[in-house]
Amino acid sequence: MMLYDCATVADRDRGIAAAVEAVKSGELVVMPTDTVYGVGADAFTPHAVTQLHHARGSDRRVPPPVLVGSRHTLDGLVYSLPRAARELADAFWPGALTIIVEHSPSLQWDLGDTGGSVAVRMPLHPVALEVLREVGPMAVTTANKLGSPAPRTADEARDQLEYTVRVYLEAGPAADPAPSTIVDVTGDVPRVLRTGAIALEKLRDVVPDIVDGQA
Repeated sequence: MMLYDCATVADRDRGIAAAVEAVKSGELVVMPTDTVYGVGADAFTPHAVTQLHHARGSDRRVPPPVLVGSRHTLDGLVYSLPRAARELADAFWPGALTIIVEHSPSLQWDLGDTGGSVAVRMPLHPVALEVLREVGPMAVTTANKLGSPAPRTADEARDQLEYTVRVYLEAGPAADPAPSTIVDVTGDVPRVLRTGAIALEKLRDVVPDIVDGQA
C-alpha cells in the first residue's frame, strides 16, 4: 500500500505510474474525482471488480459506475448512443453528470446484475483523467466502507479501506462533495434519477424533454 502526494510533480508522476500499473495488474486504486474520492478497478477484469465489492463491503449484484477518460470512449461502450446522451455528454463532460446507457452486449466485462445498462461518467479532475486515459474504462465507486462517510481526501479513504487498496493518490480535499447528477437515457424519455451537482434546469437547457424521475 502506497500513498502519493500529487501536489508535487515528482510524486504525482510516480503515483500515476504506480496507479496505472496497479489497475493493469487487477488491483485497486483510490483517486480524486471532481466530487468525492473514488476507489476503482479495471472494468474488464472480473476478479478486480469482485475485489472492489469486497473492499467496500458492498453487494456484488449491484454494478458500480464506470468512469472514462474521453468522451469518445462512450461510443465504444454502447451499440447505439441516443441523441440525448450525446448532447448531455457534449454539454457536461467532463463533469459531475452520470449517464445510464444500454451497453453493447459484446463487451467482455462482468460488473454485476446490469440488466444490460451501465452508468458512465467522465470526471473533471486531471489526475483521474490521466489514469483513465492510460488504462481505459474503470469500475469506480465511492472510496468508503458501505455506510461510512464519503471521503474527501485519499487519507480519509485509506483510514477505511486500508490494505485492500494498492495505491492511494492524494490531491487535496475534494472541491465539491456533492454527488453527480444521474440521468437515465435507456427509455423513450430521458429521466433524472438523482439530482446532484448539476441542476435539472441546466439539463433542460440541453435536453428540453428530460423529466424528473424522482417525483
